[in-house]
Amino acid sequence: MQTAADAGDAAALLAAVPAGRRVALVDPRFVGHVHALRLGLTDPRFAAATVPGALTARPEARGALLRALRRTTAAVGAGAPVVAPDTDPAPEDRTVPGRIAVALEAEGTAVKRPELGSLTATVPTDAGARAAAESARDEVDDEAVRLRSAVKAHDGFFTTFAISPYSRYIARWCARRGLTPNQVTTASLITALVAAGAAATGTRGGYVAAGILLLVSFVLDCTDGQLARYSLQYSTMGAWLDATFDRAKEYAYYAGLAIGAVRGGDDVWVLALGAMVLQACRHVVDFSFNEANHDAVANTSPTAALSDKLDSVGWTVWARRMIVLPIGERWAMIAVLTALTTPRIVFYALLVGCSLAACYTTAGRLLRSLTRRASRTDRAAQALADLADSGTLAQGVAAVAPGLRGAFTAPAVALLGTLVMIGGALFLPYGSPLTVAAAVVYVVLSGLAVARPLKGALDWLVPPFFRAAEYVTILVLAARSDAPHAVPAAFGLVSAVAYHHYDTVYRIRGGTGAPPHWLVRTIGGHEGRTTLVAVLAAVLTHASGFTTALTALAVAVALVVLVESIRFWVSSSAPAVHDEGELA
Repeated sequence: MQTAADAGDAAALLAAVPAGRRVALVDPRFVGHVHALRLGLTDPRFAAATVPGALTARPEARGALLRALRRTTAAVGAGAPVVAPDTDPAPEDRTVPGRIAVALEAEGTAVKRPELGSLTATVPTDAGARAAAESARDEVDDEAVRLRSAVKAHDGFFTTFAISPYSRYIARWCARRGLTPNQVTTASLITALVAAGAAATGTRGGYVAAGILLLVSFVLDCTDGQLARYSLQYSTMGAWLDATFDRAKEYAYYAGLAIGAVRGGDDVWVLALGAMVLQACRHVVDFSFNEANHDAVANTSPTAALSDKLDSVGWTVWARRMIVLPIGERWAMIAVLTALTTPRIVFYALLVGCSLAACYTTAGRLLRSLTRRASRTDRAAQALADLADSGTLAQGVAAVAPGLRGAFTAPAVALLGTLVMIGGALFLPYGSPLTVAAAVVYVVLSGLAVARPLKGALDWLVPPFFRAAEYVTILVLAARSDAPHAVPAAFGLVSAVAYHHYDTVYRIRGGTGAPPHWLVRTIGGHEGRTTLVAVLAAVLTHASGFTTALTALAVAVALVVLVESIRFWVSSSAPAVHDEGELA
């Protein structure tokens, strides 16, 4: 820490700091809470941030900071506000850091201003103002505010009332002992995998232990995010771990339950894979709808207005959060039913609960889309195209086919292709060449669906239809096969493909775009993989051949997507965020 005599001296001191370091300007008269400064100066997600009397810049924003500081040194000395002629007449924060923040924004550098709530951050100009500021600071418990803000604002009922009241203190305990969110995330994963192993024993004691361990894993899952917010330890690796481990934990637990059931004489692999398919399709509905609409112009509808009105009635907020069976409620249900009943009952409950939740959320999104007068952006259309995961075959059809016109044409064609593919797998004789013909029709219709930019009111349905077609086709063909262990092999294949699809979502959310085109082409795209599985089912009719092929395909897809995903998320190009997670 160094003290500057004036703005010019501050510029010289900042210029002398090594280029790779974050720098901060703090007015020596600052009065406020330590956590207010922490929020303004230490959050790694933003290139520049400010609170009254303090400003920080990461290395990528330091050049702009120095230019603004040098440009405005004279103006600050003269006491004139540093703003562009066509902006507001003066910044609220008239200190040097406040003026520089306005100058940075006038130049085009985004400056984050965190919400401080009851926290104090001010620069008093006289003794009376200082006394008042110090009194306001002393009246608010800095640590209590910090603990409250560590809890995610919009969480499910079970998480809010059964986990967060004490998990925040676990987060503080971890912070004071130097533990990182990534370490807690990893501990949550290991605990869930141990829970899956306990469930795989197929014994009542194993099921009870599995249920308890699953709840412990969920407590740790909540703790890692709270620790990140409490200590502002956001990272690229944390974003990747937090975004993917929830799915890995849940689906590994499904597999553990299925293995345990088989040991007890009850084969529920079809139910386990069905639960995973349903959950993954639920998520892609949410992801697609949000990507299609988050930056849409004139993004309003009567349905959305009604939803906002309902949010003003307290009990409806919790009822609507619970009805979608978010992760807290879902894991609590799984844990209790595992300990008290059988894996078959667990999966029946999951399939019924998630089906009702999917109907509720999808119906709401359809109503919003049909009543909303919105213009989708090119970015939204590109995001939907990336989520569609079209491979070489569908892209080839799209390149030569004329774009079909009509507001609902793309989702209608995608739905038709999905029905043809699933219907062929379900109703045609197993191993029939006609199933391959259905796959060819699916390829053509998939290409037609994405031949035009996905900007229609319901075009966000295209990726979910493609997910359902691929996942359900794999499930049905494996279930109808006489090959031993075909469904567990299909479970592995869907797990690998689903990881790729989740990875695509979180890359788009981070603002870095979808995985590279070579990756999508290498693993075939949704239509290529679906066609390949249909061909394998038709050709490999002898015992175990289909299982071996599905296993090899699962391993190949998993290796390619995991290597590329790990390379991306540990690289410097990945966004410094900590994913807040999905309610569902």
